[in-house]
Amino acid sequence: MDTPTSYAERIRQLATEAPDAALLTVGRSDDSITLSRRDFDLATNQMARHLLALGATEGDFITIAEPNSAEFMIGAAACWKMGAIPQPVSSRLPGRELEAIIDLANSAVVIGIGHETRPSVPLGHRPSDLDDSPLPDAISPAWKAPTSGGSTGRPKLIVSGDPSVWAASPLGAGLGATADATMLIPGPLYHNGPFIWAFTTLLAGGHVVVMPRFDAEDTLAHIETNSVTSMYLVPTMMQRIWKLPDDRKFGPDISTLRRAVHLAEPCPEWLKQEWLDWVGPDVLWELYGGTEGQASTLLSGHEWLAHRGSVGKPVSGEIIIFDDDGAELPRGEIGNVWMRPVGRETPTYTYLGAEPERMGDWECLGDIGWMDDDGYLYLADRRSDMILVGGANIYPAEVESAIAEHPGVQSVAVIGLPDDDKGQRVHAIVQPSAGVAPDELTSALPEFLAERLVRYKMPRTFEFVDTPLRDDAGKVRRAALRAERMDANS
Repeated sequence: MDTPTSYAERIRQLATEAPDAALLTVGRSDDSITLSRRDFDLATNQMARHLLALGATEGDFITIAEPNSAEFMIGAAACWKMGAIPQPVSSRLPGRELEAIIDLANSAVVIGIGHETRPSVPLGHRPSDLDDSPLPDAISPAWKAPTSGGSTGRPKLIVSGDPSVWAASPLGAGLGATADATMLIPGPLYHNGPFIWAFTTLLAGGHVVVMPRFDAEDTLAHIETNSVTSMYLVPTMMQRIWKLPDDRKFGPDISTLRRAVHLAEPCPEWLKQEWLDWVGPDVLWELYGGTEGQASTLLSGHEWLAHRGSVGKPVSGEIIIFDDDGAELPRGEIGNVWMRPVGRETPTYTYLGAEPERMGDWECLGDIGWMDDDGYLYLADRRSDMILVGGANIYPAEVESAIAEHPGVQSVAVIGLPDDDKGQRVHAIVQPSAGVAPDELTSALPEFLAERLVRYKMPRTFEFVDTPLRDDAGKVRRAALRAERMDANS
């Protein structure tokens, strides 16, 4: 374990040790820019001075609404340079939702948009005319404050309980975020996973490659072009890559890849097996945990093959399964997943805009699952998304997994809608693959699913859409989809 140091000082150290080493590449595989360690250090010094000139002070939240870009990375690191807290959000948020988050954070500066009442930095702006010499060392009281990835309605911020102090960690190595890594980030940086993967690699001294947005073919091209060793994935990305034609999927050379870690949503067993057969169980790993950081699991491909469907054993914190009355359940029984940190004197996070579901020192994020006799965790679904049909529990993720296996399906979301007879009915919202007509799936899907799902889990109704149902981080807002359809029928 290295001696802890501030993120600000760590960035300066890297620039001093190897100023010309590639630190950040942003763009498509055939059209990108690369910043050296020196470039990044100087640019973040200038941006930090700009934020100070706009009135930001140590401990302030600074909202970053840049898309995946060098400016996003520079903005976040500049916050650490002057002791502020980076608060990343989607650059495509609707105005009302963005304003609610900015107000909740009481952001001192907004980066990426022109704000009417708060100091702001325009989209893509780098203040290159300012002093680029080092600033006095500073430590942010929280190194990140993302919004909740799956929240609907009132926003909430998840403020990290850790300051901007760096030391190499075993978990970073488990993610493939090492000094000799070239880490590919195809997901949106405002989400917790890509943010952690990118900056953990950067601070370790690795080379970070950020895609402007996910593209299945360009992801593989990046691995070949940049000799990528590690990458962040979600199952949505894995499925889009796997459904490429064989010549476009297997054409690029991806032999440099040593670690690919997926997370953020359940991975269908059929898809996991296909990837294990392709890249190998040494390469494909899985992580489970919330942005809150109370506990997490990490699972190798070899472990998954011995515990099919598992998301792993805890590598930080503790995990337990309780029933609805708060009693611990025996191994193998499904209940609510509760977590707590271990060996910490301070909380792993605090909420702004919400209260945690807490029972003593245990907390629940709303997941349902069970543990086997070896202590491996298995997830069923989110409690709020479970569908109750005639007294039977149906987990949307299981139905989605079966539907997504059909080659004519690009993405799918399954929700429960009111039913006079059985309380709820299973409703599938399907985005067909390119070139596939909805009529083809209308007749094909029921027969396809009859071989994969018991009858009561079969969708009673299908709806076809031509827009993605999940974002690039694999997130689907089932509650919002359900509310939209209920409003339309009211």
